Amino acid sequence: MTATTGATTSARAAVSARVSARELAAATPADRDRYVDLLRVASLGTVVLGHWLMAAVTTGADGQVEVGNLLAVEPKLQVLTWALQIMPVFFFVGGFSHALSYRSLSRRFPDGGSVYPAFLRARLQRLLRPTMVFIGVWGAAAALLHLAGVGGGLLDVALRLVAQPLWFIGIYLAMVAFTPPLLKLHERFGWGAFGALIAAAALVDVLRFALDVPFVEFLNFAFVWLAIHQLGFLRADGRLTRPYLLAGAGLAGAALLVAYGPYPLSMVGMPGEKVSNMAPPTFALLCHGLWLVGAVEWVRRPVARWLERPKVWRTVVAANGISMTAFLWHLSAMLGVYGVLLALDVDLPTPATGSWWVQLPLRIGAAAVLTAVLVAAFRRFERPSARPSGPSRQSGFRRWRTYSGPAAAFGAVLCLFGVLGLSMVGFGGLFEGRTALLIAVQVSAPVAVGMTLAGWALVELIGRGTRSSA
Repeated sequence: MTATTGATTSARAAVSARVSARELAAATPADRDRYVDLLRVASLGTVVLGHWLMAAVTTGADGQVEVGNLLAVEPKLQVLTWALQIMPVFFFVGGFSHALSYRSLSRRFPDGGSVYPAFLRARLQRLLRPTMVFIGVWGAAAALLHLAGVGGGLLDVALRLVAQPLWFIGIYLAMVAFTPPLLKLHERFGWGAFGALIAAAALVDVLRFALDVPFVEFLNFAFVWLAIHQLGFLRADGRLTRPYLLAGAGLAGAALLVAYGPYPLSMVGMPGEKVSNMAPPTFALLCHGLWLVGAVEWVRRPVARWLERPKVWRTVVAANGISMTAFLWHLSAMLGVYGVLLALDVDLPTPATGSWWVQLPLRIGAAAVLTAVLVAAFRRFERPSARPSGPSRQSGFRRWRTYSGPAAAFGAVLCLFGVLGLSMVGFGGLFEGRTALLIAVQVSAPVAVGMTLAGWALVELIGRGTRSSA
């Protein structure tokens, strides 16, 4: 049994029998790559902890609530982002998993016609189901608050901020959608395909910073993240044999670019920055991603031996089952804690002062408890659907199966632009006509929600029409 097949069997068992983490861990196939599961959980957990650490909520003299960034208050701490900005590791793990999943499905569909829709639905189900619930709950809350005429203060801030992590969902959607063509390039050119993406990202920054070409920087949303994703393909084929070289080259490149180039020290966006390494991504962020991937691969063997311990592996299995739900709701929990503090008239210390640091562990602990409550309420939506896949009984499906691939891709694109647009405009703009510029198009919150729902429905509909599921 392969690692992919074993994972699929375990997932279906978890859905049908609601087995415990202990039982699921005990049923893990011997050849499963447990280290990849740890990296997935650890990367999301690090992002959550980083957000809780960096949030600096204050109230002004006029009583207005503002959410700042600790790293902007204490610039010396920005070097921490070289460890805390760990999203490249999650995208690297995604590339590894997507390669195995797509190849497994390709073996199940001899004609190849239904592979892509089935692949999209299989890979996006655990991502989009909890995301749709998150959007639905916050959208309903925003509507009720608007009808009740309630607003102002931290509530307005929350309606704007809680949607921001959805940018990650959008980028991940793009990676899933582009997996088949990029996997073919990888299988044909190997390191050459990865090198081409590296060169393209470097060229974009040359055009941006040296020649002032307008709008070209947005291309690096694709080139930078897809290059990291491509490393996952190389990992799946066992071709990352010298990770220390990758780590060293990436770290040296990032350090030199920050020291002598137009790039800031922080690997996350800072308020008021003229240049951000994150939005859009820069070549410095790509080098940062290379060093992180090289570093985690460098320590893979000793950590993999540690994961063979039953208690450790059960913890990882349990965390994997709730990681996306926790990621989606962690900002809601953090802002909820601040809301309670404000309601109780607790003084919020000035960020980075002694009293602020003393209060920090208590705020993080309270946010963790509230996140656990939210996870308990919504975790069931992260489980894959229990509905079995079989031969389609939809009338006329075979006649339009030729178009199922493009239609599924269109659904993924709708979801991609929908969640990206919502991450930019937030839930506070649902009834105010607020818009955000998304690739030369003004997108409002209602339009973004509509695109997301329509795209998800299309991916689900077409995916269920296939004869198998990953």
